Amino acid sequence: MAVEPLSQKDVEERLQELPGWTTDGDRISRTYSFEGHFPAAAMVIHIAQIQEELGHHSDLTLGYNTVGLSVNTHSAGGKVTGLDVELARRVEAIAPLHGARP
Repeated sequence: MAVEPLSQKDVEERLQELPGWTTDGDRISRTYSFEGHFPAAAMVIHIAQIQEELGHHSDLTLGYNTVGLSVNTHSAGGKVTGLDVELARRVEAIAPLHGARP
C-alpha cells in the first residue's frame, strides 16, 4: 500500500503537537541539545532502533552535544507523510530520557 503525502495544512497541524519540529514544506526537522556528547550519542542509537522498528529512516546528524533529524518519505515523492510524523512522535517520547534540553 502506498503512503500518501500530507497536505501542508495537515503537516502544520500535526507539528503543533510536536514542539521544536519545523517544516520547509518537503521535510520535517528538529535539533536536540544535550549536556555533552555521550547523551547525544546514546540518543542517536535509540533513534536508530526506532527507525528500524518503523522501517523508516531519517537523515540523522550527531554533533558534540546535538542531534539533528530531518525526514520525509522517498516513496511519496520526497514529501511528508504520516510515517514521518510517527517517527517524530516516537523520538519526542524518548528525548527526555536522554536529557534533551527544551
